[in-house]
Amino acid sequence: MAQSNANGDGADGTRGAPGPGERTFARGLRVLWVAMRTEPAVFLVAVFGASLHAAVTVASAEVLGRITDQVILPAFEQGRTTAGALTAAAAALLAVGVLKALGLGLRRLYAGLMQFRMQARYRRKVARTYLRLPLAWHHRHPAGQLLSNANADVEAAWTPLAPLPMVVGSLFMLVIAAGAMVLTDPVLALVGFVVFPLLFAVNVVFQRRAAPVATRAQALRAEVSEVAHESFDGALVVKTLGREDTETERFTAAAHRLRDAQIRLGRMRGLFDPVMEALPNLGVLGVLLVGAWRLSADAIAVGDLVQMSYLFTLLALPIRSFGWLLGDMPRSVVGWDRVTAVLAADGAMEHGEARLEGRGGIGVAVRGLDFSYEDGGADRDIADSGAGGDRTTVLNGVDLDLAPGRTVALVGPTGSGKSTLTTLLLRLVDPDAGTVAYDGTDVRELAAGQIPAAAALVPQSTFVFEDTVRDNVALDTGATDEQVWAALRLARADSFVAALPEGLDTRLGERGASLSGGQRQRLALARAVVRCPRLLVMDDATSAVDPQVEAQILAGLRERDLDATVVVVAYRRATIELADEVVYMEGGTVVDRGAHADLLRRSPGYERLVTAYERAAEERAAAGRAAAGGAPTEPAAEGGSAAAEEALR
Repeated sequence: MAQSNANGDGADGTRGAPGPGERTFARGLRVLWVAMRTEPAVFLVAVFGASLHAAVTVASAEVLGRITDQVILPAFEQGRTTAGALTAAAAALLAVGVLKALGLGLRRLYAGLMQFRMQARYRRKVARTYLRLPLAWHHRHPAGQLLSNANADVEAAWTPLAPLPMVVGSLFMLVIAAGAMVLTDPVLALVGFVVFPLLFAVNVVFQRRAAPVATRAQALRAEVSEVAHESFDGALVVKTLGREDTETERFTAAAHRLRDAQIRLGRMRGLFDPVMEALPNLGVLGVLLVGAWRLSADAIAVGDLVQMSYLFTLLALPIRSFGWLLGDMPRSVVGWDRVTAVLAADGAMEHGEARLEGRGGIGVAVRGLDFSYEDGGADRDIADSGAGGDRTTVLNGVDLDLAPGRTVALVGPTGSGKSTLTTLLLRLVDPDAGTVAYDGTDVRELAAGQIPAAAALVPQSTFVFEDTVRDNVALDTGATDEQVWAALRLARADSFVAALPEGLDTRLGERGASLSGGQRQRLALARAVVRCPRLLVMDDATSAVDPQVEAQILAGLRERDLDATVVVVAYRRATIELADEVVYMEGGTVVDRGAHADLLRRSPGYERLVTAYERAAEERAAAGRAAAGGAPTEPAAEGGSAAAEEALR
């Protein structure tokens, strides 16, 4: 993965952050150089088209001057002209038009191709970086911000590529035009050259004022994306709690801040662009005034004055192209900074070369495992590795051995570290200290792809893609329909899938909106078992499933031909009793382990936890009986609820 070097350079050798006194223009040129170096052939074709257009445009001034002197003026003097002269003039103008169209077409086509290629390339780079970075990094950055980096920031970084070939061609045009003006009449050329220092001064002023405003606007784009994504993702909460007005106000406030920043930047562009366009026209006016005086003194011919005036008219478009490029540069630099911050983000997992051999369940050994989460990571810089912030310890010195082919239940109150342990078992994150080993091999020494090929996680919060049942289960594993149906049968999902309108070909809607919570969980379980994992981790993955169906699923897992090591985060007593062994956790460490019956006898905390809801149900039943006899019911109901709540803490 791309890393930042000691000088703070980004992934492509450009500086990811401005140095003291560094100008936006210089940094913008380095961003453009990345594109030119990446797509040299496309850029050269675009520049060739722009240069052809520029050269022919300048040559058209000479053509007009000659037509004026050799065709138009003689026609006025003699009162007639010849067909040959008109044909030659028309042919010259036609040739100029065809060559200009060819150059213009090449420039626009290949400039667009270069821009869209760079945008696609860097969107892929950002997406690959997101996939390589561990979950701990993603926990520190809102999804809306990451979407903005991959879309709006990438687009902004390469926006100047559209006018870039035109600007290069315009430089060529300016050189040719300047030479032609000097050769035609040095005095008029000197009048025109006064325009260029003024253009430079206007650009310097604009860059200094626009850069901070563009930075603010680009950051606000990410903020709007964050608010929108959070509101849409939490649509159920927003609807059920009646927070539509609150979320609308929150989004409105963010959108208005972006609007104000955009208006401020637009006002600057509104002043900059007309000035950039007016200066060449002022140059034309100056040339006409001085040219009339030179013409009256017989120092130049009429054709020379027409040629000079036309040349300055032509300079208006190239100078406008400079304005487009320079106007886009502040936003481009800001977008590039945000993109390279992602590409240079550290924290990517290192992999070794070891491979997992053999079949059947994997033996897992956990030694001295410590893990903590960083607090308040959402507002941290995206390139921050996470070091130095306040941290909350979740696991502390966990030691655990899981025998191959065994089913182990992880049990503990809320916040005891069970779910965190499951993410460490599958190396979704790395521990602060300690090791996790598969069959005696540290997971950090395994080659990339070995863990996903051998282990699978079924989380409590399942995700269903807006796709068919088949593709949601197979997920490009190449599984046949027979294997998909076998996985669905094991997950006890085959009956409801068969009842769907198109069976395996039924599209499930966004996030599986057409399915119940239990159906989504069973579909996620089928997605895991179709891979035939040697280690299956289920983080309360059947909480929305009927207890009888849950028992059938767990029994089916134990009866499979390819016996896997199964780790189940469980709360239900019926689920726990199906496990070969129970691991009881409290306060981020393993307190006890053994058979369910043994733990009930010797561990008071475990006994309170697994019997809490049973006691609550009994107390509610007793309260109901007392109510029927006229006794007060409220204290008993409160006591049952409090017992269950206290056990889960």
